[in-house]
Formats: sequence, structure tokens, C-alpha cells
Amino acid sequence: MEPKSWRRMCSVGCAGLVLLGGVANGQEAAAPQTPTPAGSSSQTPTDVSKKLTEQGEQLDAMRSQIEAYTAQLDAMKRKLVAQEADYRALRHAVGMDVLDRQRAGNINAAGPGASALPMPAADTVASDGQADVKPVGQAPAQDDRPPAVAPISDQPGVLTPKGKFVLEPSYQFSYSSVDRVDLIGYTVIPAILIGLIDARQVRTTTQTATLTTRYGLTNRLELEVRVPYVYAGTETTSREIFTGSAEDNVFTTSGHGIGDIEATARYQFNDGGADSTYYVGWLRFKSRTGEDPFEVVTDCVTRCVQNATGTGLPLQQPTGSGFYSLQPGLTWLLPSDPVVIFGNVSYLHNFPRYGVSRNVLLAGKEYLGKVTVGDVFDASIGVGLALNDKASISFGYDQSFVGITKQNNQTVPGSTKTVLGTFLIGGAYRLSDKRTLNFTLGVGATRDTPDVNMTVRLPTMY
Repeated sequence: MEPKSWRRMCSVGCAGLVLLGGVANGQEAAAPQTPTPAGSSSQTPTDVSKKLTEQGEQLDAMRSQIEAYTAQLDAMKRKLVAQEADYRALRHAVGMDVLDRQRAGNINAAGPGASALPMPAADTVASDGQADVKPVGQAPAQDDRPPAVAPISDQPGVLTPKGKFVLEPSYQFSYSSVDRVDLIGYTVIPAILIGLIDARQVRTTTQTATLTTRYGLTNRLELEVRVPYVYAGTETTSREIFTGSAEDNVFTTSGHGIGDIEATARYQFNDGGADSTYYVGWLRFKSRTGEDPFEVVTDCVTRCVQNATGTGLPLQQPTGSGFYSLQPGLTWLLPSDPVVIFGNVSYLHNFPRYGVSRNVLLAGKEYLGKVTVGDVFDASIGVGLALNDKASISFGYDQSFVGITKQNNQTVPGSTKTVLGTFLIGGAYRLSDKRTLNFTLGVGATRDTPDVNMTVRLPTMY
């Protein structure tokens, strides 16, 4: 290498070293002169400790709020669990869980006419379709009594709970009108009668005030006692028979007093539910505490001094039937959402009386001997519908078959088997948890049935 080139390289290297050293010195000199940012201040250890203490207090307050919220959530969870337990118990009491399992949320279960059916509860049916009921808490006592419906007969829809007492005053109004025409003679040609005509129109009004008491021995057995007070009045419009009189005579009688006291026992045989029938059997005994037809005075059959008409009718209306009676029966109720279908069958047996006599005007005692009145078979059916949580309404039909009356084992002249049919409408309104107002209207469907039969009841539970 030439000496000139070597000297140039040494000069360039020395110049580079000098430049690098100057830059390093400049940086070291500039570092201490960096200005402090605006707004910053130096903090002492005391200030830092105070700030940490304040932050700790804020964290403690937040922890306290979180614990309070957690306690509220736990209380709400416990309340929700209790409500779910009550809900499951209520569904079981009314049979909704049975309906859900039967329907299984399948729209085809109700036939082609159905549009939708409720699905089973999510917490009672597992994903594999098997029921997976997990009891939570303690369910309330199950009420297995029949459902309440607006009564249209003497049989209440719900039995009295154990240890409870029901006092039920009631009022019944009954009215009937019967027209009777007897042709006594013979006809020469149609529309021409040789003889007499006996035309009668009988209007009967009966008002009965009853005080009924019921007591529940168990949830399935109750006893009942009914004490009626009867007021009856009859107006008979007729023309005197065996005479040529063209005038109408009115024969009026009335009577009032204690009627026949009754005692009834009812027992529920089974546990019903949704689409499952309740069966209630009952047995009623009727006394003859009321004044019977053989105790009142009967008018002369033919004309006499005191009564020229000779009607042969009682001069005073009796308040009792005059016979002991025993009546077994069966009442059934079928809940079928949204209605309750119910019915009743019974058989009333009247015990015969021996050595019977009646009081006849101016004739004293008239011996009749053995008297047997016909037994009665009764059947009824109806439906009840709840309009809301307080009001309900019922519709039904009742039909009775009455046997013939016999005297000394011989059929009494004019006595025939009778069919009594009545259309029934009932309504109920719950005034309070212990008091309900019931109304029943019966309209006669056959000639021998009373035209109108209206009953108002006000049962109160104690």
C-alpha cells in the first residue's frame, strides 16, 4: 500500500472516533436538563399511604354492597323455590300434571280438531320424555275433595272439611197449577154430552224455610240435619158435582208448621282428579214430625151442614208426608276442563203405615187400615261452569218415577204411576272465603211437576 493512501485512511478513522465521542457526550449532558412535565409533583410516602387507605375503604364499601345483594338474591331464590313447590302441589291437586303427561305436548292427542295443547312443565319432564319430578320443600296438604259447582239439587258439590261446621239457611218457593175435567155421562153423537161435567182447577203454593247444619267428621265424611218450616196454601176452583150448577166455587185451604226433619250422612269413596270421577254415597232418613194428611180434618165427601159443596178435600193443608222414608243415593262428579259434569241417582223407600185412620168432618174417625205410598226413583244430570273466581253456573235435568199408592194391598182408585221432570238452572256467587250465595230455578217439564220451584241458599262455614 502506498504511504499516501495509508495516511488518508488513518485520518478518516480518527475523525469518526472523534465524532462518536462528541455525540455520546452530548447525550449525557442533555439528559439532566430534560424539563419536568407540567402538572406533575413529587409525592411523599405519607400521601401514598393515605391514598391507599381511601381506596381500601372504597373496596370495603363495595364488598358490603355485594354481600347485601347476594343476601337478597338468596332470599329471592328461596322464595322462588317455595312458589315452585306450591305450584307443583296445586297442579297435582287439580290433576294438571296428569293431563300434561297424558297429552305429552302432542297436538295429535286431542284429535284433528285441536289447534294447540299446553306443553308439560320444563322442570317435570326430562329430555328423554320420562317424568323427573324433584320435590322441593314441603308441599301443602292435598285437598282431595270434589270440585265445587253451583248446586241444583239437595246434594252439595263439596263435602265439609274435617272439624268444620256449616250453617245453611234456605228459602224455597213452589207453585203448581193443575186443570182437571171429568165427563160423567155418555155421548149420543160427538160433541153432545148427556150427563154432568166436573171441572176443577187446583193452584198450590208452598213456601219452605229450612235451616240446615253440616259437620265434617273427616275430609270424606259429613253429617247433615235439616229442619224445615212449611207454609202451604191451595185454591180449588170447581163446580159442584152431581148438580146442574153453572157457577164456580172456590175452596181455599192453608196450613203451616214444622215439616219433616231429615238427617243425612255422606261419604266420598275415592280420590278423583282431572278426567277422573269423584263418587259420593249418601243415606238420608226422613221423619214424620210434620202434620200428616191423616191428622187434618177432611171435608165431607157428599154435601153436609158445614160445607154444602162436599169436596172431600182436606180443610187444612198438611206440612208433612205422614210416612217414614229412607233414601240411599250416589252422586258423581267428573272434572273435564273447562266444565264439571255431575249426576245423581237415588231411591226413596216409604215405609207403610198400619191401622191408619183419618178425620172426616161430622163423621169422626174413618178407618183406612194399611196405607203404602209409592216409592220414588230419581235420576239427574248436569254440567257446571265457572265464570270467574267467584261466580259459577249450572244446568241440569231431574226426573223422578213415582209408584202407585195402595190401601190394604189394593191400588187406590185413581192412583197411577207418575213421571216428574224438571229443568234446572243453578248459580253460585262466592261472597267471601266462608260464605256463598246459591240460587236454583226449576221449571216443570211434565204435567204433574210443579210449574216453578225456586230455592235460595246461603251456606256459611265456621
